Amino acid sequence: MAKRTSAMNLAFILILLCAPISMFICMGEWEPTWSTRAAEEAEAVAAIPCSGHGRAYLDGLILKGHEHVHVCECNSCNGGSDCFKFLSDCIANASSGDPYFLEPFWMRHAASSAILVSGWHRMSYSYSDGSYISEVLVKYIQKVHSIVGNAITKGRYFIFGSGSTQLFNAAVYALSLNSSVSPAKVVATTPYYPLYRTQTQLFNSRDFSYEGDTSLWKNNTDSNSRFIEFVTSPNNPDGKLTKRVLEGPNVKTIYDRAYYWPHFTAIPSPADEDLMLFTISKLTGHAGSRFGWAIIKDEAVYQKMLIYLQLNTIGVSRDVQLRALKLLDVIVEGDGKEIFQFAYSTMRDRWIRLKQVISESKRFSLQKLSPQYCTFFKRVRDPSPAYAWLKCERQEESNCYEILEAAGIIGREGSDYSADNRYLRLSLIKSQDDFEILINKFKSLVAKEMETQPTIIRSA
Repeated sequence: MAKRTSAMNLAFILILLCAPISMFICMGEWEPTWSTRAAEEAEAVAAIPCSGHGRAYLDGLILKGHEHVHVCECNSCNGGSDCFKFLSDCIANASSGDPYFLEPFWMRHAASSAILVSGWHRMSYSYSDGSYISEVLVKYIQKVHSIVGNAITKGRYFIFGSGSTQLFNAAVYALSLNSSVSPAKVVATTPYYPLYRTQTQLFNSRDFSYEGDTSLWKNNTDSNSRFIEFVTSPNNPDGKLTKRVLEGPNVKTIYDRAYYWPHFTAIPSPADEDLMLFTISKLTGHAGSRFGWAIIKDEAVYQKMLIYLQLNTIGVSRDVQLRALKLLDVIVEGDGKEIFQFAYSTMRDRWIRLKQVISESKRFSLQKLSPQYCTFFKRVRDPSPAYAWLKCERQEESNCYEILEAAGIIGREGSDYSADNRYLRLSLIKSQDDFEILINKFKSLVAKEMETQPTIIRSA
């Protein structure tokens, strides 16, 4: 039914497009004109194989004489003009959260996810209704949430941002206005995403200030203190479903739901918080598009966030909104499960493989995550976190980053998340090449550990 509806919508759009154009073009056989060259160039670049260990992009150009040449951008452990050469001395870089694991899905859907627009597409600051938000895109976002069952959207207000990153401070700004004589205290529970702290400190507003871990304020008795608590669920870096810590009328909560999708966590019920943030980066993998959205209950908060976004950037790029719309249209095709089944299978496999390697070690351990019932899959599902929250267990190894760096593995230090440096975050969402190198590095590291363990000789 969803697929038929999508087709009907596209047919309706085509009719609208045909109305102002000469009818003989629409009624007769359509022939591409200005779009041909652009389509041919896009196809040609996409067809460059880069040995399967890199990609060529339309904007990846070098000027060779008078000719533009597209070059391969290789994966981290490959080199050469076509990325065929394997760099044996490279490191396993598991630091960034680039979600390349979804790239194979979009390659399989190359035709349905592609976009070609005219040079005069959406040149205005706003849409024809004067707003900066595509109402069609809002409806598609609501449809995706309805299919997944991870958020209540009926009767809610929507704000778009350049990723959820821009929405963090927009939300803090909106919740802190007219708070009190003293600034609102922005807090989060360790380990937490470092941008909550660094962004709040960067903007250095008289209306809010960063005040550390929520544990410092749990027993606060000052009735004049107002708090803005960040809650990340599932949490970045450890993947655990979390809840707010602080309670009371003077506490406002921002729920970062970037990873609340079936490929990273079980969905026990639809989220229904006052202010929730999502991003396409972790839904479709298009981190570079920089598109996120907030779902808001309170109209007053919505209006304040809207003012922030208007003054900050005059809304999100119309081109980005078009691309997001196209991607979500692919997601909702059929029963809307294909991308989540693909992504979950990939992430579960990676977690199982890493966990199996680490289980043979006494030197390292991973966060404990349990199988849980998921309303989307309608069954108990295994864990499939976006990140491994690794701990160095030896007392003398107090800096896990340095230990792994010496073994050719790069992650993010625990202190980045306001945690002990015995911990380290490792990204599991990069390319398959990156993950295989990470696994091989750990196999070698654990094998060396086993070799140094004393042999126990048992008496007969």
